[in-house]
Amino acid sequence: MYGTVARLRVKPGKDAELQRLGQEMAPQIPAFAFQHVFRSEADPNELYLVVGFESEQAYRANAASPEQQQRYEQYRALLNADPEWHDGEIIDSYPS
Repeated sequence: MYGTVARLRVKPGKDAELQRLGQEMAPQIPAFAFQHVFRSEADPNELYLVVGFESEQAYRANAASPEQQQRYEQYRALLNADPEWHDGEIIDSYPS
């Protein structure tokens, strides 16, 4: 598996819309495996997104697709700044 962890700074009051978009769009993405979103206890407008794909190839194909660019533009409109992306191989997950 392969994926990303992203730090997001959501605009105040836009977290529900961000959540709705994620739930609507994720099922449309080929080879998408999972998504988790964490809210920072210290700052409710700071979120951490964890996304997994079946393979690095699938992740990169999605990232390069025009459909993903459209999805990203919708997400980005709800954020104060560009996300901080941290891509990598998922080497362990429980339960499997």
